[in-house]
This record gives sequence, structure tokens and C-alpha cells, in this order.
Amino acid sequence: MKASRTKTPRKPVLKKSSNTSLKDPVGVYCRVRPLSVQDQECCIEVISETTIQIHPPDGYRIFRNGEYRETQYTFKEVFGTLVTQKALFDVVARPLVEDLIRGKNGLLFTYGVTGSGKTHTMTGSPGDGGLLPRCLDMIFNSIGPFQAKRFVFKLDDKNGVDVQCEVDALLERQKRDAMPIPKTPSGKRQIDPEFADMISVRDHCKVEEVEEDNVYSVFVSYIEIYNNYIYDLLEEIPFDPIKPKWNSSNTPVQNGDFIPPQSKVLREDQNHNMYVIGCTEVEVKSTEEAFEVFWRGQKKRRIANTQLNRESSRSHSVFMIKLAQAPLDADGDNVLQEREQITLSQMSLVDLAGSERTNRTKAEGNRLREAGNINQSLMTLRTCIEVLRENQMYGTNKMVPYRDSKLTHLFKNYFDGEGKVRMIVCVNPKAEDYEESLQVMRFAEMTQEVEVARPVDKPLFGLTPGRRFRNQAFKDELSRKLEIRGGPISGETEEQSVTEMLLQNFPPLPSCELLDVNDDQTLPRLIEVLEKRHRMRQMLSEEFTKNVLAFKTMLQEFDSSIVSKENYAQGKLTEKEKMIAGQKMEIERLEKKTKTLEYKIEILEKTTTIYEEDKRNLQQELESKSQKLQRQASDKRRLEARLQGMVTETTMKWEKECERRVAAKQLEMQNKLWVKDEKLKQLKAIVTEPKNEKPERPSREKDREKAFQRSASPPPAPTAPPVRLRHRRSRSAGERWVDHKPPSNVPTETVMQPHVPHAITVAAANEKALAKCDKYMLTHQELASDGEIETKLIKGDVYRTRGGGQAVQFTDIETLKQESPTGRKRRSSPSSPTPPEDAAESEWTDVETRCSVAVEMRAGSNLGPGYQHHAQPKRRKP
Repeated sequence: MKASRTKTPRKPVLKKSSNTSLKDPVGVYCRVRPLSVQDQECCIEVISETTIQIHPPDGYRIFRNGEYRETQYTFKEVFGTLVTQKALFDVVARPLVEDLIRGKNGLLFTYGVTGSGKTHTMTGSPGDGGLLPRCLDMIFNSIGPFQAKRFVFKLDDKNGVDVQCEVDALLERQKRDAMPIPKTPSGKRQIDPEFADMISVRDHCKVEEVEEDNVYSVFVSYIEIYNNYIYDLLEEIPFDPIKPKWNSSNTPVQNGDFIPPQSKVLREDQNHNMYVIGCTEVEVKSTEEAFEVFWRGQKKRRIANTQLNRESSRSHSVFMIKLAQAPLDADGDNVLQEREQITLSQMSLVDLAGSERTNRTKAEGNRLREAGNINQSLMTLRTCIEVLRENQMYGTNKMVPYRDSKLTHLFKNYFDGEGKVRMIVCVNPKAEDYEESLQVMRFAEMTQEVEVARPVDKPLFGLTPGRRFRNQAFKDELSRKLEIRGGPISGETEEQSVTEMLLQNFPPLPSCELLDVNDDQTLPRLIEVLEKRHRMRQMLSEEFTKNVLAFKTMLQEFDSSIVSKENYAQGKLTEKEKMIAGQKMEIERLEKKTKTLEYKIEILEKTTTIYEEDKRNLQQELESKSQKLQRQASDKRRLEARLQGMVTETTMKWEKECERRVAAKQLEMQNKLWVKDEKLKQLKAIVTEPKNEKPERPSREKDREKAFQRSASPPPAPTAPPVRLRHRRSRSAGERWVDHKPPSNVPTETVMQPHVPHAITVAAANEKALAKCDKYMLTHQELASDGEIETKLIKGDVYRTRGGGQAVQFTDIETLKQESPTGRKRRSSPSSPTPPEDAAESEWTDVETRCSVAVEMRAGSNLGPGYQHHAQPKRRKP
């Protein structure tokens, strides 16, 4: 099956906040741990310096219904299995240490599943220290010659720092020196051999530009968050000698039991920074001392043996490094006592506990409770990141749930803009961790979309730079001059050395005892020695005055040279500052241009996404319409075939109907021709009769009889009996009928009038009559197109309805019509004989004849059961 590769979506365009301060995204790095077994199945592959590719193992292909997808995730930088601890430190942690020395905060934490190498990345291994010892080593390499004496800086209980005078600091140092220090039998201080190898290899890296006129002090503290409670790992726990003691792996020892430690409480200081009340903070002066403090707390950290890791961390550990710095006074001798001039920066190194599934670790009891609290705190961290991302993307102001977990509550100020945030995602490429690694990648992808406000640079002090250097140079020069002149030896003051030198140059005093009155030598010798001493004193005094003047002149020259050097350095510094200002402006311009280009790129990407979505929608719509057109074309073809069949069938029917109508029309025309022939014969017979006397105008009845006789027998006979009117017997005889004859009907006396025996004749619709009969006949009259009266007999069946009434269903219509040949006068020329066919079209002027009534009976068409007439009042005529 071909693999379908999908890339992580680009982050959407973030709305610009009203805050003008610059923001930096959270730096997310990825480190891939090497496989513990060489031939073990791998599901993660590094494809570039910033991208990794994760694919499901073979067992997941069937589980995913045959879908084999490879997903790529992009980070700020990806470190493969062969990366060294130093390379990782130079990229990730070194910028945070530089910011720490410049007075800015920083947060670095490792995140990943259990057994992915988080603790190894943070702590390291013997001979190859991790991020934490390398950070400590770089800090002390940078501030080593500028450290203050112990207890000059003193932390208070409200996350602040004070500066003590030299006397108070000396007293506290004396108290500390008076405390007993654990020693080995050889008399040296005890050093734990477990961590000696981790800090033995040093890179001697340091920050190049350190403020030389400041003094620094480093304080470290170490806490853990276990089951959503905060514990101090450096706290000295008193022991109860009665109960057995417990070691760091929670196994009993025979010589006492520790009293359970008390959990600590979080508070917020006046600068809105979170801190732990009562947490032990130790002032350290070297890398060895700081790492020894860390290792002492590390042995108290809670670890346990699980199915996934032999030494699995069951808590989140936080190692905090605080750096206090304050400027020297104007003389460069002492630290300024003003609290506003003190800068306190903090760097937190966090080793998060591994996220895990209990069905894999088979945790029970306390292990199950620990895993639940670990997953809950990590889920809260994920929720906070999601809310921060949503607020920045869509401009909302949702409350971030920092207080739902001690872990997120402790680092609230970092995500609110109190320093840089860096995260190292540690992953194990083995196939068993595929599901957990996928969740870790999604969380890391979302985290790097969150932006944190860039910390503001601290303002520069108004003191002259180079104070420490000038003071040190003055002390060195004074010591050199004194040594040239036989200056003081070690441990003596200047006044004592000068006094001893003068006493050595003076001659000794002679004996002043007078034994004889006549002794005239003692006093003159004494006077001579005293005069000599006086002269030597004057000479030494003059020489001392000359030396003082020369030293003053030398100091003035030295001061002037220092001033000139300061002016030169100040000019160079001004030039450098101008150059730096220009470079900063250029950097800001380039950053703005970069932001603009990124914004345009994001807009273009968003537009491209919209166009691609529209393209997909249009393609889907085109496909649906093409399918619809295909269906319509197929339906059209089927309809055309069906219509073709119907047309063929209809054509055949119409052809048959036309043939039938043509035959009927031909028969009708033949009948008409026969009738016309008969009429012409009768007319000829009438014309050829002799006219002896004027005939009387026969009545209408006689005309009808004659016409009937002529139509019945073409050759008229004078002795034929008269035709008697008779009624046509209805085909419905023997049934009960309702004969409905409206009073408006005109009697036509048409031949063969219908006669229905046993019929009930009514002039209007009668419900009682309908109830007694089962047939119905309505007589209806109307004028035909030739002006003659046309009578229609509308027949139907009577049946009962469900409501108890009667209804009529019409089934037959009979039409009775009379025609008069006297309606038109025809004329023709008597001298021109015409054949019988043309006689029908000729006009006669002198002959007037009467034609009999032709009765046409036409069977009515069946109107069907739906055409009904109800015998109700006010019935409607059909």
C-alpha cells in the first residue's frame, strides 16, 4: 500500500495584540533517544534538522483499516540519536544562561513519555554531564572573579533580596564556620562519589560580556511536585530513633524513620512572581558545591520501578537557580546598600514526570494514584497552553486555568511574560510508544504556537563604569611602591614598618649614669648623640616630605592617565554604543520587515488554503453535476425509447382510427348520396304530375305522412294507408325509472318518442322518487348549430350511499334531432337538365316541398363511475 504523507498544518494568522512589546514563540526542540535493542522496530525517523516523520508500526495497519499514513512534525531544531550533551546545551540552554547573567528569567523543561530520556538530558551520566551541571559550570566560569563574599546578599521570606554590611556578613560567616562539618577519617570534607564524575569534564564556557562593576551571588533550591503537593528536597528532616528509617527508594532501614515532610504553599510576591514559602535556598560559590546540593536533593526524589522504566520518576522536579547582583559604589570598594539597585534573576530547570498509560504500566495502588496525578497535571498544562493559544489567535480573553495544578501555577509568571520558555521534547522511537509519542508530538506542535512577551532590558546605572578596575589598580600600585621602598611584610601595617625603619637608622643612646661629680664626658656624648639623632630626624622628615610630594605627583599623573584612558574608553564606548544603536535599529527594521513578510506569507497561505478549499468544493460540485447530467441523459434516453414506443403505438392506433373514420365517412357520404337521389326522384315525380286544380296546402301531419311514405317506398302509391305515429320501446323496459322532465321543455312531437312504462314522471329532482326506483332518465333540450331543437336523454343508475341518501351515476346519453328541408330555398334553371348528382346542389324557385323528420339515434358514451349526479335539492344540470 502506498504511504500517504501529510504535513502538520501551518499555524493560522495570529491577531495582533494591543500590546506593543515584542513577543517570541516558545522554543520547542526535539531529541530522539537511541533504541535500546539494535533490531527493535522503529516508528520515528529524522528527515532534516527541523523535521521528523512518525509512522505507525506494522501492527497498526490492520487496526487502522489498512490506512498507512506518515505524519511529519516540525520543530525549531531536531537532535538525532548521535547528538552530544554539549551540542544540545549550546543550542538550547546557553542563551538562557546568558539572559540569567543579564538579569532576565528563563524556564527550561523536558517533556515526554516514560523512558524517553528526560532525566538523562537534564542530569547526564558519569563523564558526560547534562544540561544542569553545564549551566552551573557556565555561570560560575562567568562570575567567578566577581562573586561577593558569603552572606553579603540575603534572601528574605517574600521572594526578595537584601544587601548586608560587611560586619553582619562577617558575623554570619563566623557562625557558619563554628558549625561542625562532616568529615571523612582523613580529615577532608565528604564528597559523594556518585556525582563526582558528572562534573569532572568541563568545557570552560562562559559569558563574554559580564558587568565587571557588579558583584554576584548564586542561590539554588530544589523542590518536587508529588501528587499535586510541593515538597522541599533540601529540607533537613528530623528523624525519630524509635521507628525504623526509610531510604530514598522507600525501603525500611533499621535505625529510625523520617518524619513525613510537610507540603509547601505557593504565594505571589509584589512583582506578581510565584514562589514557594519556606523553601530552602542555599548560597553556593562553585559548581561542585551547587551540584552537591542538587545531588543531595536528587537522592530524596521519589522514583519507582514500573513495567516501562526501572527508575521511573513519580514526581515533577524543579531545580531553581537564583542570581543576585548589585553594583559597587563610586569608589569600587563596597556594594551599594540600596535595595532598588539589586537585580534578582531566576532560571528554572524542570524534569517533568513521564506521561504513561496505566494499561501498559500495570500500575496498582500507590503507583496507580501517582500515575493519575501525573497525567492530570500534564493535562492541565496542555489545557493552559490551549487557552493561551486561543486567546492569542482569536483575540479572546478566556481565563487560563493555572490554579488547577501546582505545576502550572508555579510557572504562571513565565507564560505571562517574565522570561524565555524553552521545551525539549524527548521521544523514544520504539514501536510500543507510538500512541504516546503521537500525543506528545501534537502537544509540542501546539506549544510552539504560543508566544511569550520578550523581557525588558534592565536600565543602566548612573555610576561611572570601570570602578572595580581603578580601585584594584590603585591598590596594586600602592603595594608595589611600598615593596620598592622596603615596604611592609605580610601581615604588618604601614605605620609599624616606617617606625621600625627609623629606629634601626638612629644611633643607640649612650649610658646616662653619672658616678662622679667631675665626670665631663657622659653629658657631652649624650648631647652629641641627641644632636645627631635630631639631624637624622630632620633629614628623614625632609626626605619623607619629598617622597610624599613625589607620591602625590605620581598619583596625580596616574589619575590623569586614568582620566585620559577613561575619556578614550568613553569615546570608544560612545562609538560602540552608536554602532550598536545603529545595528539595533537595523535589526529592528529587519525584524519588522521579517514580521511583515511572515504576515504576508501567512495571508498568502491562508488565501491559498481558501482557494484550494474552493477548488475542492467546485470539483465536488462539478462531479456531482456531471453525475446528475449522466443520470438525466440516461433517463432521457429511456424516456425517448418509451416515447418512441408510445408514438409508434399511438401512430398505429391513429392510423386504424383514421381508416375506420374514413370508412365511416365514406359510408355516410354514400347514404347521403342515396338520400339525395331519392329526394331528386321524388321531386321529379312531383314535377311531372299534372296540375288540374290547385291543391290544398296539406297540414303538417299530412306532410309528415307523405314524407314518411316517400322515404319508406320510393315509388309513391295513392292507395297506401297513412302512417301512424308510434312510440319507440325503450331498451330498459321492465325496470323502475324516474322520468325527469323539466317544465321548460318544448314538445317536439318527434317520431319515435321514447316511452318508459311504469315510470315516475317528475318535474324536479325528488328524493322519494329516487328511493323507489333503480334507474334515472333526464330529458334535456338545447338549440343545435342549425337552429333546430336537439333533445338529449341522459340515463343513469340509482344506488344508495353510506349516509342513507341516493346517488345517480350517469351511464348513457341518447340524442333526438329533427331537420326541416324547407329551411332553405333552392333555385335552378328549368331548361337545363341536370343529372341526379347535381340536382342535390340545384336551387328550385317554384317548388316547395316538405321532408320528413329524420331521426338519428346515437348511443351515448359511458361517462364512467366517477361522473355522478346526486339526487339532492338544487341539483346541477349536466
